[in-house]
Amino acid sequence: MINDQFYRRRYIISGIAIGIVLIYIIRLFYLQVIDQSTQDQAEGNALVKQTIYPSRGLIYDRNGELLVFNQPIYEVTLVMREMKDDWDTTRFCQCLQITKADFDERLSEIKDRRKNRGYSPWTPQVFISQLKKEDIATLQEALFMFPGVQIQKRTLRDYTYNAAAQVLGSVGEVNQNDIDRDSYYARGDYSGRDGLERTYESALRGEKGVEILLRDSRGRIQGKYQEGKQDSAAQAGTDLYTTLDIQLQMLAEELLNGKIGSVVAIEPKTGEILALASSPTWNPKVLVGKERSKNYNLLLNDPTKPLLNRATQATYPPGSTFKTIQALVCLEQGAITSETLYPCSGPGSTPIKCTHHHGSPVALLKAIEQSCNPYFWCAFRDVLQKDGYGKNNEDFRKRYELWRNDVMAFGLGQKFTDSDISEQSAGSIPSTKMYDKYYGKTGWKAITIRSLSIGQGEIIATPLQLANQAAAIANEGYYITPHLNKNDSMLQHIHKLDIDKQYFEVVKEGMHRVMVYGTGRHFPIEGIETAGKTGTAQNPHGKDHAIFIGFAPIEDPQIAVAVVVENAGFGATWACPIASMVIEQYLTGEVKRKDLRKRIATSILNEGVKKW
Repeated sequence: MINDQFYRRRYIISGIAIGIVLIYIIRLFYLQVIDQSTQDQAEGNALVKQTIYPSRGLIYDRNGELLVFNQPIYEVTLVMREMKDDWDTTRFCQCLQITKADFDERLSEIKDRRKNRGYSPWTPQVFISQLKKEDIATLQEALFMFPGVQIQKRTLRDYTYNAAAQVLGSVGEVNQNDIDRDSYYARGDYSGRDGLERTYESALRGEKGVEILLRDSRGRIQGKYQEGKQDSAAQAGTDLYTTLDIQLQMLAEELLNGKIGSVVAIEPKTGEILALASSPTWNPKVLVGKERSKNYNLLLNDPTKPLLNRATQATYPPGSTFKTIQALVCLEQGAITSETLYPCSGPGSTPIKCTHHHGSPVALLKAIEQSCNPYFWCAFRDVLQKDGYGKNNEDFRKRYELWRNDVMAFGLGQKFTDSDISEQSAGSIPSTKMYDKYYGKTGWKAITIRSLSIGQGEIIATPLQLANQAAAIANEGYYITPHLNKNDSMLQHIHKLDIDKQYFEVVKEGMHRVMVYGTGRHFPIEGIETAGKTGTAQNPHGKDHAIFIGFAPIEDPQIAVAVVVENAGFGATWACPIASMVIEQYLTGEVKRKDLRKRIATSILNEGVKKW
C-alpha cells in the first residue's frame, strides 16, 4: 500500500511539473508571437525603423501634358515611451504654432486604441501631418530638445491645371477600414479616395521602403543597423497616362460655367474618353493638405451637389436623342423600312403630339430630321404588335423583351462593368417585370408605355451612356467600353450590335440632316460635316433639360459627344452649340466662333453655381 501511495504521488508531481512548463511555454509564445507590444519594446530600445515613403505616380493626359505631380511635405511623429517627464511641451507647441489644448487632444487620440488600433508606445505615431518646409523649420532647429520626435518627409498632390477634378479624384488619409482591408496601410497613410486616384491606387501608390537605425542605451542614433543590409528602398508608383485631352476638358468646363450639366466626348474607334466634364466642379487644389476636410464638407453641403459627377452618375430621360436608337431597332426588327410612311398632324396629333409642323405623311429621314414624335410612336407600336402580336399578351411581352434587349445592347440600362470609371449609375430600360408589378401581366400594352417611343417615361440614361450611344452609331454597329487609361488595351472590350450596317447609314444620314435642315442647323462647323440629334427631356421638377448627341466627321468619325444642360429648355439652344464647339476644338485645335464661345461661357443659367 505504501509503495502504491508513493507511486501515485509520483504521477501527480510529474503532472504538476509538466503543467508549469506548459504555462511557461504558452506565456512565452504569447509574449513573443502574439503580443506585439513586447517585440515593439525590445526592438524600440535598440532599433529605430523609419518608413521611406515612395513618390506617388504622376498622371498625364493623352498628349503627355502633366496633370498631377507631387510636392514635398512633412509629418511629425512621436514615440511615446521616449517622452520624458521634463519634456518641454510649451516649447514644442510654439515650434509647431499649436495650442496646448491641440497638443492634449492629439495625444489623447493617438492613445485611444478604438481610434488607433495599431497604437504602441514603442513605435512612431503620427502627431501632425501635411506640413510645409516653413512649418517645420523652427522644430527642426530645436529637435534635440524633444526625445522621441521625428520629422518624416512625405509627398502631397499638386495640379498643373484647374480642371478635371471629378475625373482625377483626390488623395486623403486612410481610415481604419482601409487599414484592416490592406496590410500596406498604417495610420497616417494616404490613399486615393475617388476618381482615377482610387481606381489605380495600387499602381500609383508604389512600394514603401524601410531604413533601420541603431541607437544606444541613451537613445542616441549610432548609425545604420548592420550597415544598411536590412534596409529596403522605396519604389515609386507607376505613372498613369490618361485618355483625356486637357485642352478639350478645360473648354468643356468653361462652356459649362454658370450651368448645371455635363459634357462627355469619346473617340469612337477606341472608346477613349477625351473629355468628362461635370458642372459645378472645383479646383482640385482645394482637396489637398490641411484644408481638405473643411473644403470637402463645404462641397458636400453645397445644394448644387458638385461632388456628384453628373457625367457618369446623373440620369435623365434621353428625350429625342433616343429616336436614333428607336429607328435602328425598328428597322432591324422589320417593323418599318426607310420608306415607311406615318401620318402627322403636328400639335394636333394623338396619342402623342408633335412639336413641329412639317407636313404629312412622313418617312424615316424626315422624321429624324424634324424629330417627329408621332412617327416614332407608330414605329414603336408596330414593333410590339408586329405580325398581329399585342392581341395575345404573352406574345406582346416577348416582343417587348426583344425590343428591350436590342436597346440595352447600346450600353443603356446598365453600368460599364469592364470600365475603369468607378462612379457610375446604371440608368434604366424598364423590364416586363417592372410593368407587371405596376399594371399586372395583362394590364399594359403599347399605348400604356407610349412615352418610351420618344425617350421619355421610365427610360433614363447617363451622359456617358448617351455619348457611347453616339459612338456606337458612328462606328455603325459596335462600341469599345469607354475608359480613361491610355495604356490599357481595351480594344478587345468590343461590344457588337446585332443590327445590319445598312440601317446605320440611314440613321446617320438623318442625323446629318438634323445639322443641315433641322434643329442643329444654326451651329455649323466650317469645313466639317457633322451628325447630331437634339433632345428636350421633360423634367417634373422644373424647366426641361437640354440634350444633344453627335459625332464628326461623318465619313470618318473621330469624336462622339453628349451634352446635358439641366433646366435649360430646348437642346438646340444650349446643348447643341456647346457640343459643336467641343467638336471644333478637337478636330481643328481651336474654336473660331469667338463670339459664340464668349456668349455661352458667360451665360449664367443657375445663379447658385460656382466653381470652388
